[in-house]
Amino acid sequence: MKNIVQDYQNLKGNLGFLIQKSGFKNSYLAEKIGMQVTNFSVKKQKGNWSDTEIEKLLDIIDNEELEDLYLGKLMEQRSNDETISLEQFKNEMGWK
Repeated sequence: MKNIVQDYQNLKGNLGFLIQKSGFKNSYLAEKIGMQVTNFSVKKQKGNWSDTEIEKLLDIIDNEELEDLYLGKLMEQRSNDETISLEQFKNEMGWK
């Protein structure tokens, strides 16, 4: 369960990056979610989005290419994590 919270916090922290990569202008997104452009820009910098704002933004910007970009960024961030080989994983799972 803790992983779910960490994944959400990571998404929230990277939302500014995702907005930038989405190609949408701040003014367009701010208008679509009912926010002043200046407030939108501040939230984009600070990453202090509400859950509702995040959901609205993702409804607009989410696409397969952006999702792939985000997953790549997550993989880069986890590149120093300890890993095991596929063979070790199969052995631990009891697979043949």
